[in-house]
Formats: sequence, C-alpha cells, structure tokens
Amino acid sequence: MSTIIKAGTLITESDRFEADLVMDRGRIAAVGSNFHPRKGTDIVNARGMYVMPGAIDAHVHFQLPFCGTVSSDDFENGTKAAACGGVTTVIDYAIQAKGRPVMEAVANRRAEADGRVCVDYSLHAGITDWSDASRRDLARLVNAGIPTVKMFMIYKDQGWMADDYMLYSALEETARTGSMIELHAESVFVLDGLIRRHHGSRRKLGAWGHALTRPAFVEVEAVQRAVTWAGVTGGRVYIVHVSAGGSADVIKAGQERGVHVYGETCPQYLLLDDSVFRRRDGHLYATCPQIKTKADSERLWRGLANGEISLIATDTCTFTRGQKAMWGGDFTKIPFGMPGVETMLPLMHSFGPAKGRFSLNRLVQLVSSNPARIHGLYPRKGTLSIGADADVVVFDPRRRVVVTPGRLQTNCDWSPYHGWALSGYPAMTFSRGRLVARNGKFTGERGWGRFVKRAPWGGVEGRVKK
Repeated sequence: MSTIIKAGTLITESDRFEADLVMDRGRIAAVGSNFHPRKGTDIVNARGMYVMPGAIDAHVHFQLPFCGTVSSDDFENGTKAAACGGVTTVIDYAIQAKGRPVMEAVANRRAEADGRVCVDYSLHAGITDWSDASRRDLARLVNAGIPTVKMFMIYKDQGWMADDYMLYSALEETARTGSMIELHAESVFVLDGLIRRHHGSRRKLGAWGHALTRPAFVEVEAVQRAVTWAGVTGGRVYIVHVSAGGSADVIKAGQERGVHVYGETCPQYLLLDDSVFRRRDGHLYATCPQIKTKADSERLWRGLANGEISLIATDTCTFTRGQKAMWGGDFTKIPFGMPGVETMLPLMHSFGPAKGRFSLNRLVQLVSSNPARIHGLYPRKGTLSIGADADVVVFDPRRRVVVTPGRLQTNCDWSPYHGWALSGYPAMTFSRGRLVARNGKFTGERGWGRFVKRAPWGGVEGRVKK
C-alpha cells in the first residue's frame, strides 16, 4: 500500500509548492522530490493538479429518522458519496432518547455505522435530557473520544430543547472537561409563535411559509444568547449551520471579546437564497434553519474570508422527491434537509478560490485543517504533515463538471445544484493511503472506514486559522 503522488502542487493551510508525496502503510511518509520507488509502489501523476488534505465534513446526518421517514443515504452510501466528493472524514450524530443514557445512543449509532462506513467517521453526542447526571456523561464522552455535544434551542414539542439554564450549565462543564457544545441556535418561542400565526394560510403560502416563519432575527437573537452564556461561563460553543448574516456579526463581536465561539456555515446558505421557496418545487429546499436572503449569503462569504466563520460543513440530510412530497402542501411537515457531502469541495472551489473570494489555502483551512483542529482530529487529520493519516485528495482544477443527480453517488434523485457547472473536481480520493474514489466513482470497499476517537480541547486555541 505504498503510493507516490508525483509532480502535484501541494496546497496546505499555509503553503503552496510543487513536490512529490509518499504514502506508506496508511500514513504520509515523505514530502519532497527524487524519491526512488521500491518494487510494487504505485505512481500517480498529478501534474497540473492540486494535492490537498482530505476534506472533513463535521456535520452530516446519515440514515436519520425524521418526520416519519429516514434520510435516504445510509452510512454505507453516504460515506461512498463523501469519498467521491473528496471528503475523507465525516462526523455524524448520536442523539439521546429522552430518559435514556447518552452512551446508549452512542453505542446504538456505532452499531449502525461500524463495518459499513467507507471512510473514517466520528460522532457528536446529542444531549436532550440535561440533568446532574449529564455532567458525568460529558466526562464519559470525552473519555470515549467524543468531546462535542449537540444541544438544541428549538424542538420544544419533541422534548429536545435546552432552556437557557441548561445551556448555561452545559457550557460551565465544557470549561472543565475540554468538551464543546455544538448548538442549534434559533429562538423557539418566537419561531413557534410565527408558525402558529401563519399555519392557517399554509395552502396559500406553500413552501414560502417556511421562510416566512423563520426570519433571520430568530437565529440572530438565539446566537446572541449563546455567545453571552459562553462568555460568562468561559465555555466553548460552536454554532452549527449559521444561515443569517447578523449571526456572523454576533460571532465576530464575541470573538473580539475573547469568547470561545466558532461558526460553521454550509454551501446552501452561501449559494442559494430564499427565492427558491417561491418555486413550484420549493419544498425540496427546506432545511432547518432555512436559506436566507442574498444579503445574508454575501455577509457569510465575507465572514469566511475574514475568519469570523471558521469552517464549512454541509448538514447533509438526504430526502428524495418522494420523501419530500410527504409535506402535502403543509410547510410544517416538510422533512428538513438536502444532499451536500458529495458536492461540498467542488462547489466551494468553484465559488471560492475560482471566483477570487478567498485563496486555495483558505479553502483548505475551511474544509480540512480548521475542522480537524476544532474537533480534536489534528494533526492526525487535516494536514499533509509526515505521520498524518494519508487522507489525500488529488484535485483537478481544469476539469469541468455539470451537476446532475444521475452522475452522483448519493441516493437522492434531485440536487439543489442541478445543472450548475463546476470549475474543478476531485480526480482521486485516498483514505489512509487507499484509493477510494476516482473521477467521481467509488473504488473503495464497504467497511474500510474506522471510528476515530477525537481529543478534548487543549492546545489548539489560537491556532484555528483566520
């Protein structure tokens, strides 16, 4: 399993240079030139291509039960799709059932994934039942290699919501354990009130009702509260799927005060706007939180370039046209989510560096090194350093690909980016030195991926790249 990638342009979080890269026994063994391959070594000619650390999607939902159905990409096919898109590590969720131990949720989720995943994976735990025992659970999770915990400021009726004191208490604990809260931030009482206000007009509103009931301030206000609690506790909070430009302003202000707050945004919030909900098929685009305005998108792009938003993930949660049709004209019953893991890297290259919005180094920071640093995977993942896992993408910036669902690995029969022309595409994806995808086709094997334990927070602060 020794491979030399020759004559490529290596792109890291801080450098760009031409060199050969040697992978051996699952690790990066050398970077340089004039290597003499031993017998049996595979040679990859990467001239004219970028050689980058594999992307890390820190926010996916595979085979997720939701709205009476299950997301259509399971752990096997979802990680195949990841490989085809240059993603070599994913982080999914193990959500606690009310009244049950959170470690039980972790065990159940691992039983679903282990032996099926095709690239490496980890889990965030989801604590929905905060209590005194939850403080002990945070320490147990850290010891199990899961230092991140999802909490929700919405989903009151489902019993998932954390009130302000629960969030405050959890953030206090993160300061002691080295863990971090991954937070879905929306203001539940205003959100639910707006849904009640407009639900009677659901037939007339159609999918536009989804946008109407979740204005940007619903997210911004909740982010403001979360940043406040993180500041006074000294805890760490990571705002998932930031969709509103005003949230970037709040995160920036918190960071300038020394608050440990990090923001994640997703391609859909950068590349689409709320006009999609006016379309006949607008229900397909429903996510939670939903796509906002063009002005919000532009503010998020600036946040990525300026360092206020620390990384890009996808919130992949794939539902087919048939599953989305379950809404029956009622915007409150749409299964929320879209496909995304397979197209993240080529989309972000096409509309980031290729459009001059930020550099190739910044792209690597946003999709690889920063996710690894923030989530306790660095330096095993997210780098081309010697000794790191040989998770490597050979990316062809000259290749032009038009997105069509039929050419993608995902089980989804539609794409929010259908017909879009992409500038550049992964030519090869290596997971721990093994070729798992070539030119968008999966070449690996079921079960190749492993569960990766992640380290608690310690020593990475201040090194997250801006």
